[in-house]
Amino acid sequence: MVALAQPAFAAEPVGQAVVIKTEVTGESGPIEVDTSVHRNERIKTSPSGLGQFLFRDGTKLAVGWGSSVVIDKYVFDDSQSVKKLTIRAAKGTFRWVSGSSNSSAYQILTPAGTIGVRGTAFDFYVGPDGTTAIVLLNGAARFCGPGGCRQLQQRCDCVVAKPNGNMSAAGRVDPSILETLGNPRALPFLSGNQRLSGGIGMLGGCNMASAAPERKDRKPPPPAIAPVPRRQDPPQRQAEPQKERPNKPDKPHHDKPDHDRPDHDRPHHDRPDRPDRHDGHDDHDRPANHDQHHRNDQDHQEHNRGHDGDRDHDRDRHHDRGRGFNHNR
Repeated sequence: MVALAQPAFAAEPVGQAVVIKTEVTGESGPIEVDTSVHRNERIKTSPSGLGQFLFRDGTKLAVGWGSSVVIDKYVFDDSQSVKKLTIRAAKGTFRWVSGSSNSSAYQILTPAGTIGVRGTAFDFYVGPDGTTAIVLLNGAARFCGPGGCRQLQQRCDCVVAKPNGNMSAAGRVDPSILETLGNPRALPFLSGNQRLSGGIGMLGGCNMASAAPERKDRKPPPPAIAPVPRRQDPPQRQAEPQKERPNKPDKPHHDKPDHDRPDHDRPHHDRPDRPDRHDGHDDHDRPANHDQHHRNDQDHQEHNRGHDGDRDHDRDRHHDRGRGFNHNR
């Protein structure tokens, strides 16, 4: 009979992963969403990794980039709460939000001291040398180390402690804490350098956003492609100016003066009839000029008839002389 293979990590499950970004690993390998986490399991994140975990009593733990933490103790009872939940943070950055268990059930161990939870939410950071910083977001907390204890009671209260016992007084956090910790990537959930999902991401602020350094986990933008220089088109021939055409002489106007017309001296009745043309204008356009012209034609005819009468009279006189001459002869 073949024995069934047992999982490599068979400890008691205490929660599960709800958000995984980039790379997060556990004792059995990579952790994915809905993967269970177990007591005594070490969770590590890559330099750009992020894991969000939900424990059975509703406690939430966010593990930021470059971090390492062990679920040290976990004692669960039947009332959907825990009797004891202890985590040991070796390095990195974290956010904690308490669940439904009693505050005395929670304990967080760091190289510089112990964080006592009082039904609260806070961020904390553990540096490579063990320097620890805690920033209160809600409720109350207490930090105790070799040099004593500090109470955090106001939102955005901060304490920085070293493994040798040196500890700052509780005071409001400001961007200068990143210089104190010697790491611009510390406390990324407050600075906005790493984004959390869900209700756990709604906490924070404390005017730390202005201290956000450039995120190194982001891929640098691709280099800009230099524009290809455009080929210069050959110079275009300038269009030759159009030669000006000589202006055509204006056509003679139809209304020429009467003395320029060849039939000016001809009697009006001898002119050719033009029923469809009246010197370019209708009679009603200028009735006064037409009447004056008609009267001039009548005077001219009477004058010609007068000359014709004189010529007839001269011929009669000449004829009478002839007859008298012949009679005298």
